[in-house]
Amino acid sequence: MAGAASECAIRFVLNGTMRRVADRTPTTTLHAALRAEGLTGTKEGCAEGDCGACTVMVARPRGGRLDRRAVNACIMPLAMVHGAAVTTVEGLGGDHPVQREMVTRHASQCGFCTPGFVMSLAARPVGAPADRQALEDRLAGNLCRCTGYGPIVEAGTAAAADADALADEAADAALAAELGAIGPLDMSVAGQRAIAPREEAGFAAAVAEHPDATIISGATDVGLWITKRLFMPETAIFAGEVDALRTIAVEGDRLVVGAAVTNQALADAVAPHSAELAELLRRFGGLQVRNAGTVGGNIANGSPIGDLPPALIAAGATLTLGHADGARSMALEAFFVDYGRQDRRPGEYVRHVSVPLAGLRALSCHKVSKRFDSDITAVLGCFMVRVVDGRVAEARLAFGGMAGTPKRALAAEAALLEAPYTEAAVSEAARALEDDFSPLTDLRASAAYRLAVARNLLRRDFIERTQPGVATRLAGAAGAEVAA
Repeated sequence: MAGAASECAIRFVLNGTMRRVADRTPTTTLHAALRAEGLTGTKEGCAEGDCGACTVMVARPRGGRLDRRAVNACIMPLAMVHGAAVTTVEGLGGDHPVQREMVTRHASQCGFCTPGFVMSLAARPVGAPADRQALEDRLAGNLCRCTGYGPIVEAGTAAAADADALADEAADAALAAELGAIGPLDMSVAGQRAIAPREEAGFAAAVAEHPDATIISGATDVGLWITKRLFMPETAIFAGEVDALRTIAVEGDRLVVGAAVTNQALADAVAPHSAELAELLRRFGGLQVRNAGTVGGNIANGSPIGDLPPALIAAGATLTLGHADGARSMALEAFFVDYGRQDRRPGEYVRHVSVPLAGLRALSCHKVSKRFDSDITAVLGCFMVRVVDGRVAEARLAFGGMAGTPKRALAAEAALLEAPYTEAAVSEAARALEDDFSPLTDLRASAAYRLAVARNLLRRDFIERTQPGVATRLAGAAGAEVAA
């Protein structure tokens, strides 16, 4: 609610009961807080958002309705559920259709992961697909080592109709109104302060006043600092509920995406414009990670293996940084200065990214990792190629995992520009990659492997653009066009 007074304690609804928490630090994980309350159905396996044993359902008011999502409680700071409703496996009551079908179909053995599976299935939106492929995508962030996924997927499909019948729009509207009446958060506990504005002016003022504060959006990265490094920022400023940063819209010939737009929301919005980027986003962790992680967070952390920046760079994206004194824009690739260094001045924050629709339509994305789902990239190649009269008029080739930052392959681009779009030209561009990159060897891949893969991705991309009937992928059809 705009203009509402700030709250000095975290207020949220837990399994149907309004709670007020004033004695826990705001970066205490939701998982730790739940278990301290005796809600031990929520498990912790990895403490990094990979296994899904900690999955809970979080509902937020959006336009007078409730938006329910499955999220990882193990990496979510407690302050992030301020103004939301949290449902744990205990809150389902033991007789939810998903729970009944899990029992009927013997979809549990050791049981440790089962509450997380139940919550992921229970958070399926009313009317959403419940076929095998849809549920496999929904459960990609949940790991089972005992039962296997067959009976679990069958339980999800069998429970779908009865679960949909539980929907109560009137009750949802009433809860949304109750949550919407909660003011923004500004609390201090044990030397730690959390500020969670709703208006961008207040957010910008807080960042300007506290330039050394940790800005947290989805916490899918910062959450691991908390659980693995025991990180506790003195001041944390939360971006996830700033209305102006959660917008996504087509403006003229560009898609403009706010920094606090979740990766899942981006995947839904970008699908009509780029099947390739939507397919890449399908492999951003599991659904719980995509439901929390944001576009701005994926950019602002500057990771050399973040999957979104190379795709947006190849599409020709422009980044806008906000500040209490005004905004400035730059080509997205210019934001990444060096490993761990970005062009963000004190008091600035990632505001939005603007992407040409033409660039999205011509974009191809090629992710190589050891696992298909929920794995960190070894090499990511994202390419936009525009051909006029058989010659390359424009080429933007961006890679992740090949340098200390997401980076364009300028030498390879130069080899393609104005050349006939042929296999020989692409081979020359592939050879030029050695001038663009000196990749590192790490646990994910060797330097030689990375360079070989990057070259082969250029060749595969050429085949996909010029011979669309050739099968080149195990999953996910290639969907880029040759822009003319």
